[in-house]
Amino acid sequence: MDIEQIVREAVEQVLKKKEKDTGSYTLSQPLSYPEEKAVLVDHPLDYGTIAKAQMKTPARIGIGRTGTRMKTRSYLDFRLDHAAAQDAVRKEVSEAFLEDLGAPVLQTQARSLDHYLMDLDAGRVLDDESIRWLREHGDKGKQVQIIISDGLSITGIEENIPNLLPSLEQGLRMKGITMGKPLFIKRSRVWVQDHVALLLDCMLVVSLIGERPGLATSKSVSAYMIYRPSEDSVEADRTVISNIHDGGIPPVEAGAYLADLIEDMLKKKASGVKYASFRENA
Repeated sequence: MDIEQIVREAVEQVLKKKEKDTGSYTLSQPLSYPEEKAVLVDHPLDYGTIAKAQMKTPARIGIGRTGTRMKTRSYLDFRLDHAAAQDAVRKEVSEAFLEDLGAPVLQTQARSLDHYLMDLDAGRVLDDESIRWLREHGDKGKQVQIIISDGLSITGIEENIPNLLPSLEQGLRMKGITMGKPLFIKRSRVWVQDHVALLLDCMLVVSLIGERPGLATSKSVSAYMIYRPSEDSVEADRTVISNIHDGGIPPVEAGAYLADLIEDMLKKKASGVKYASFRENA
């Protein structure tokens, strides 16, 4: 008898015993696990310093150890954050979110999530149907076009856009800056903004996109801005504000700051490294 068969029979016996004792082996309520900061170092020399450091960073410090491995609580925290990061990438944007957003939903050439993850170029160009829609119905010749991209964190988009977008739009309206209707583009990457700008002939595009999730947060959004992009645009032509979430730059505050930044970019007719050099020399 091989080891696999032994393990299978052992598991079956445990499950049968559970069914005999309880009638069935099902969870009546979802499991909850409170994730809280705690100093888990045994007998620390300076408990207060570790506690203060934990309050200033989401990094895993002061977690202690048992022998050569981390403690069970720290390991569970790690697994929980890792699972949240995976969910942020793999899940689909909810229909309820799109309905509340009220923006036209366009699509790139990435036909599936796996295609999107494996083929970078597919997420940078709109599909034929979306191109036709933009040409017929898009708001052309505006100063600013806002794009919302799911990117690599649906969770980040759903958590932050409801507060970030109204703040940004209000800030731009108060400054008298003309805007096209915001667009939601599924399975899109930052460079799709170049394609949209060429189709709509807008002056500046800002893409609000879900950031690649990490173990510190799975709910972060970045804002990428570019002035008058072309087919020759590169990363150095873009200005980015990242780490937009409740534990970083609060969404409402970020929206107001982006409006100020966009106004200045339009005045200087620049973005990216060129814009940064203008600010340094001002």
